[in-house]
Amino acid sequence: MRELATIQVGGFANFIGSHFWNFQDELLGLAGDPDGDPIFKNQHLDMDVLYRTGETQQGIATYTPRLVSVNFRGSLGSMSSHGTLYDHNPPVPSHVVTWPGSMSTHLSEPHKKNLFLQSLYEEEQENLAPMDGINSGKNDKSEIQDKDIVESLESGVQFWTDFSKVHYHPQSLYELNGLWMDAQDFDNYGSGVDVFSEGLQGEEMNERLRFFVEECDHIQSLEHTSPEITKGDKIDGQAGWSACNKNGIQFIVDDSGGFSCVAADFLENIADEYTNTPILLYSVQGPESYIYHKSRRQKMARDLHDAVSFSRLSSLCKLFVPIGLPLLGRSKASSYLCLKDEKPYHCSAVYASALHSISLPFRMATHGPATDSCYVSGAVDVYGLIQMLTGQARQNIVATLDAAMPAPSLTGKQVAQSWLGSLHPFTPEIAEDVEDLQEVESLTIHGAFGSGGDRASISEVEDTVHAAYASAMTKPLFSHLSVAQCPLPIPLPFPSVFSNLVGQHGELLGSPVMGGHPPRGSLDVHSIPMAARLCSTSAIFPFLQNRLGNLRRFGIAHGASGIELLRSWGFAKDELEDTAERLSKMIMTLDPHTQSSSDSD
Repeated sequence: MRELATIQVGGFANFIGSHFWNFQDELLGLAGDPDGDPIFKNQHLDMDVLYRTGETQQGIATYTPRLVSVNFRGSLGSMSSHGTLYDHNPPVPSHVVTWPGSMSTHLSEPHKKNLFLQSLYEEEQENLAPMDGINSGKNDKSEIQDKDIVESLESGVQFWTDFSKVHYHPQSLYELNGLWMDAQDFDNYGSGVDVFSEGLQGEEMNERLRFFVEECDHIQSLEHTSPEITKGDKIDGQAGWSACNKNGIQFIVDDSGGFSCVAADFLENIADEYTNTPILLYSVQGPESYIYHKSRRQKMARDLHDAVSFSRLSSLCKLFVPIGLPLLGRSKASSYLCLKDEKPYHCSAVYASALHSISLPFRMATHGPATDSCYVSGAVDVYGLIQMLTGQARQNIVATLDAAMPAPSLTGKQVAQSWLGSLHPFTPEIAEDVEDLQEVESLTIHGAFGSGGDRASISEVEDTVHAAYASAMTKPLFSHLSVAQCPLPIPLPFPSVFSNLVGQHGELLGSPVMGGHPPRGSLDVHSIPMAARLCSTSAIFPFLQNRLGNLRRFGIAHGASGIELLRSWGFAKDELEDTAERLSKMIMTLDPHTQSSSDSD
């Protein structure tokens, strides 16, 4: 067993997490559907890696994500922080009066369930009640209801729980005391200082994680010897990276404001308590984090936030992956998508799709010494992935994320070149068309179409990727390939973001769907093939240089305009100089010939 704990901190992180868990829930449902697509019945994915089994007080078995979610108080909408599976008796108000003065009680109206959540509740009630006779016309009614649900979600998502179809354990959902939902007042690193240490909040968050970790078999035994990679190594799904009984934590943090500091404090405690546990950190920012900075001072505060947040978070994990483009809907990554950047509901769905793909190798079922099958290939655990990308001579801990959504088929002219060209970055501020002879990558492809419009076999995908790199002008030092036949399922609450060039199963069409009006959603597109790649590459150079340059310009240089701001965030001058030195070393790791000591501008 290779258990994996997941932590989501902040608003946009939980939006992404909500979509991520919807994918997992959909896979579980399709696997058990007797009338479902056979491709989902033979997933060969071990969902116990992400989920835990439990039991309610009534003896009912439960299967819930091994998750700790942290957010503002009031960010759960109509969902209770205790979930819905387990009975919770709220504390009875005491009638003992200890305050002699006047008292007043302020109650806010509870949020009403939207149409989607109402339908989930009704469906659960129907499943609990005995079925008498045959309900004729049920399918027609469901179709009309589904259309109404999709329309209501497109116009009315406010909370990440509005589109969540997953049951959570009572230990999973944590709301910060005293912090009500107001992102604009929590928009920089300094606003999160002392939040973790306030009262018992830090210990309560630690206790929730401890609940999930202590029931895992191997999450703390993490010793792994990785092979050295040399130039010319075969691009392979195994190549020394077969899955072993090692585990870790995938941590998603909304890095656009005060939650960066909350997450860093949480990570410090995790590092102290689980010394050898590898942490894969996704630092995510929604498009809205790029548009609120109108004045020069606001822009400076944002630049300093990005610098100090990145420096601290990256020092507390084994692999750091920045995610979030300023205009995802206008990027090359959205060639077959119709996104509204102002909607976190839209953008988070796309990023969650890529994270689902990247995490597939962590839960590919193994079958003894020969870990591959006709359904999956290239299983690897979190520790193996981290060692692969960071444990070589260069030891760069910052990776880029690329994806193709949907991924193209493996047929047609110049298929090899089109495959490599279909992967576009989700990581901001990176260089394009970089030739890096030390580049190392982990590529996951699942649900791809082959000849005749059928799902491609594992070997067909592997042969196509090998051919693509064989004919490429430049190729990575090493590429680990993971392949699965199972595509990405599109759940009902997934947003309508596909263009009319995307078919029902994610196939890319030569001409628009007849009578189809974009965007298309879950009623039109049921699944899609995906490709996603994590890459240790010098393309991340501008991302690092920008953070170092801004820290020196606004926080360290004589008379810098941001010195007082950083001091108010708790940073002393010597600490900032240490931070700058660390960033400089990270840049030198990518290019030893670079002189990064210039503090001009």
